[in-house]
Amino acid sequence: MALKLPDDVVAVVRARAQHRCEYCQTSEFLSGQYCQVDHIMPRALGGASTLDNLCLACVDCNRFKLTLVQAIDPETQVLAPLFNPRAQAWPEHFAWNADGVRVVGQTAIGRATVDALKMNRPLVVAARSAWVSIGRHPPD
Repeated sequence: MALKLPDDVVAVVRARAQHRCEYCQTSEFLSGQYCQVDHIMPRALGGASTLDNLCLACVDCNRFKLTLVQAIDPETQVLAPLFNPRAQAWPEHFAWNADGVRVVGQTAIGRATVDALKMNRPLVVAARSAWVSIGRHPPD
């Protein structure tokens, strides 16, 4: 049975994330889709429903993450932890490619997260291209 988080907790998570997926940076406002609250350390693995274990994730990032907490870095083939938005800064692990439509992993954590969460899915890359063309992407 799914746990329903209190509305005030969801509001804090959403506002703290500036209404963007904390993994791929997709905006709720640009995508027209609400993101979901993700347990960084999944509840199935003992993660708590506390603010320091919650982040905002788009439906696809959340779907691919499931209960993952680590994945293979495609460059080194070594297991690496996934990005933790509460403990790590996005720019330390990720960057945008030259045209601003693809997320590029800069570290083992970044590369493993990009790969595992499929952060450069064709539809989101196409959407980012449209957002770039109107000056709304990449986010600050």
